[in-house]
Amino acid sequence: MEGEEEATAPSAAELAALKRALELAAQGRYRTAPNPMVGAVLLRDGIEIGSGWHRKVGGPHAEVEALRDVDAHGATLCVTLEPCAHHGRTPPCVDAVVAAGVRRVVACHADPDSRVSGLGFSRLAFAGLDVTWGHLVVAAVRVTWKYLTAKLLRRPAVTLKWAMSLDGKIATRRGDSRWISAQPARRWSLELREVHDAILVGVGTAIADDPMLTRRLGKADGPILRVVLDRRLRLPPTAKLFEQPGPVLVYANAGAERAEALRARGAEVVLLPEVTPATVLADLAGRNVQSLLVEGGAEVLGAFVAAGMFDRVEVVCAPVLVRGQDAPGPLGGIGSDKLADALRLDTLEVRRRGPDVLLGAFRDGCLRDLSANVAG
Repeated sequence: MEGEEEATAPSAAELAALKRALELAAQGRYRTAPNPMVGAVLLRDGIEIGSGWHRKVGGPHAEVEALRDVDAHGATLCVTLEPCAHHGRTPPCVDAVVAAGVRRVVACHADPDSRVSGLGFSRLAFAGLDVTWGHLVVAAVRVTWKYLTAKLLRRPAVTLKWAMSLDGKIATRRGDSRWISAQPARRWSLELREVHDAILVGVGTAIADDPMLTRRLGKADGPILRVVLDRRLRLPPTAKLFEQPGPVLVYANAGAERAEALRARGAEVVLLPEVTPATVLADLAGRNVQSLLVEGGAEVLGAFVAAGMFDRVEVVCAPVLVRGQDAPGPLGGIGSDKLADALRLDTLEVRRRGPDVLLGAFRDGCLRDLSANVAG
């Protein structure tokens, strides 16, 4: 392992193979959760002889895909995540790697899963393989951040998403919000639903917009879990989201007498002592939800920001000016008194979809903290 004297630093070819493995890993983004996205490339004398990625939960892992139909004796395996060392839905990957005769393993970072967490690397080293890890860690964490957040923080990874005008408004003063963004950006918003396990809105948004909150692109398996924060159970049983297949979860702390009407429409109603980002995320974690997309409205988005319980922000900014002091912005709540207290974001990405600009960034410290926990 890295830090041991016998471990050899990765070559340029091995680092290039790790970069390719990360690209392969990202191809599994639609169907691997709650497993991590993993890619692997097999080298002999610096030349790729095999590759693979984890395509679907329950399917072969990346290492097994890379080893398939290849003579791996004496080869080097470049893999984005520590190979698993336990029996889950599939046998341990370390056994397959050792049995194939691989000589060396180069990896990005450790797996914080308590069933692995260093054991995979240790078993490989004990079997006589040259093992080095802790390479391209930040790049790898940008692929595995949802998985790592769920494992390390014991809550779902949270993405906050909204669409706004160039002057920072999410609707007019009369509440008209359809559509701020153009069709290409709206399709991108649907793509976000394909890569998250659950989507969440407040009851105000559910009543005003009457959204279906469904997946529609067919890239992920099955429907997304649809979550509504509804403290007093004001959600009407006639809401459109009940007309679509798939689970609906409603969190409340009052109005229990109205729960049966929603349950009759197929919703699961959970009564909590208080409905906050912390209590909701704790319950979702118990349901094995790895990632959550929060779409609004402003009060809900502001609550997650105020609680510090978010990891990434995705914003559509449209070239339109709504104007008006009464037109709402994306984040409700009191806000910061001083600019020095404002929350900073990191690794800002700027892209275009049609006439709109897409802005994406991580919470400041998110990638750094995750990397520090898995780099070794």
